[in-house]
Amino acid sequence: MIHLETVTPDNWRLGLKVRDDQLSYVSDSAGILARAYAYRESRSRAFVIYSDELPVGMAMYHDWDEEKAYDFSQFFIDQRYQGRGFGYEAAKQILEMMKQDGKYDRVCLCYIEGDDPARKLYEKLGFRHTGEAYEDEITMELSLKQ
Repeated sequence: MIHLETVTPDNWRLGLKVRDDQLSYVSDSAGILARAYAYRESRSRAFVIYSDELPVGMAMYHDWDEEKAYDFSQFFIDQRYQGRGFGYEAAKQILEMMKQDGKYDRVCLCYIEGDDPARKLYEKLGFRHTGEAYEDEITMELSLKQ
């Protein structure tokens, strides 16, 4: 069963990583933690994704006040556990957290051009392209109104 736990001093050094060919698409664990710290004034939340008691990935989001949206900033599943549906289930839980929080009614994210698995996952979750891009980062958004 997939569940999320807030990153703590006890679970941040888990050695989770993506495949070498994915390194240009996503931050590693240390990068996610650095970003969460940098956005701490924007209510950043960083999570370890677990399958039962096994850590399988990490994620992070924060408020994006200027856009009146949540920024689903970082998300990855460890190379050993990809392709098992863990990412989809974890992302659904994170989106539900945002919806329950209720500060904003939409979520924004970017993925790197060429990262087709990420694009497909986000589309499956209901994200749609905004038509905007910054260099190789393609912008998508999702309405939390249902």
